[in-house]
Amino acid sequence: MLEMDWDIEKGWTSPEIHPYENLSLDPSCKVFHYAIEIFEGMKAYRGVDNRIRLFRPELNMERMRRGAIRSALPDFDGTELLRCIKELVRLDQDWIPHAKGTSLYIRPTMIGTEKSLSVRHSNSAKLFVITGPVGAYFNTFHPISLLADAQFVRATEGGVGAYKMGCNYAPTVKVSEEAEKECCEQVLWLNGPDHRVSEAGAMNVFMHWKNEKGEEELITPSLHSGVILPGVTRQSILDLAHEMGNLKVTEGDFNMSQVLRASKEKRVRVMSY
Repeated sequence: MLEMDWDIEKGWTSPEIHPYENLSLDPSCKVFHYAIEIFEGMKAYRGVDNRIRLFRPELNMERMRRGAIRSALPDFDGTELLRCIKELVRLDQDWIPHAKGTSLYIRPTMIGTEKSLSVRHSNSAKLFVITGPVGAYFNTFHPISLLADAQFVRATEGGVGAYKMGCNYAPTVKVSEEAEKECCEQVLWLNGPDHRVSEAGAMNVFMHWKNEKGEEELITPSLHSGVILPGVTRQSILDLAHEMGNLKVTEGDFNMSQVLRASKEKRVRVMSY
């Protein structure tokens, strides 16, 4: 694992890579009481040529830095952290599976470690990175079912839905369990009185449809409201779709009434998550 500490007076310590071990933290650390914490999710893949690759990791670093600032945690050099992560992956490369659809999951995390119960920024922090082999997110590549229930809300405008913070995930666990009871794999989160589509439980949402003007369009909810996590895969799909140029590409709002009406009129080509 990779580990480094920060202090408001001394700044960052030199990063260290050492064997995986438990962390020793005081029970009054702010992370335990006020969820002063951010994290990222990345993967290292083994190609058919046996080379190890990361997928656009600089976007993860940019997103993590934005989360640090929003959480009043210390800023860091994303380029330097990525260099350290690459070295950690190099050392852990034997853990990267060879099977198709598998990868090495990489979890960078930063927590507020100041020993204080005061509700204010943390004067100290710890940044660590752990890894582990994983399989595909879903066991088979098949259509999934989502629970869309407007009584459940993941994030609100002006909040922190656009940041990868633990406080965004804890409240969704119970709702995910409700989705499982309805034989749904994920939750489709809706926002506002008009039930605008935002994102699914672990992924962004795209719809390929023939819109009300009769145009072939790929649409994904806009980020302007601040309730949607800007996914790396989302940005990559948008980049590729713009480059292909064979259909209209839109980042904009659409609601469940529009989706249901378009589905009834057989104008929805595919909903992807």
